[in-house]
Amino acid sequence: MTLVLNFIRKYALHLALIQALAATLGSLYFSEIKHFTPCTLCWYQRILMYPLIIIFTVAILRRDKNIAYYALPMSILGAIVALYHYLLQMTSLADAVPVACSAYGPCREVQALFLGFITIPFLSLTAFTVITLLMLVILKTKKK
Repeated sequence: MTLVLNFIRKYALHLALIQALAATLGSLYFSEIKHFTPCTLCWYQRILMYPLIIIFTVAILRRDKNIAYYALPMSILGAIVALYHYLLQMTSLADAVPVACSAYGPCREVQALFLGFITIPFLSLTAFTVITLLMLVILKTKKK
C-alpha cells in the first residue's frame, strides 16, 4: 500500500495530466464520433477541463510546485457544475429548479447510460474529483 501511495505522491501531477487528457478525449469522442450535442452545462465543464491539459503540461516542464493553487479552483468549480448536471439528470432537481439549456440541447437529457447510473456528467464529476484529490496530494507533499 505504501508503494502505491509513494507512486501517487511522486507522480500526482503526471496522473492529473493523464486524467485531464482522458476526460478531454472522452468528451471529444462523445461529441465528434458519437455525435452527441453538448448542452450548456457540458460546455461549462469543457471550459474548465480543457485548459488543465496545458496548465499541467507547463507545470511539468517548469517543475512548478505551485500548480495546485492554479488548478484547484478550476477542478473544484468543474466538480460542482458536473454534480449539479448529474443531479439534474438523475433526480427530480430539474422539477424544482428550471434550467434553460435549449440553445444546444436539454441539460436533463441522458445521452449515455452505463451500469444504470454512470452518465457523461458523472464521468466528468469523477475526472474533476480525481484531479482535485491529486492537487490536494501535491499541496500536502509540498508542505513537507
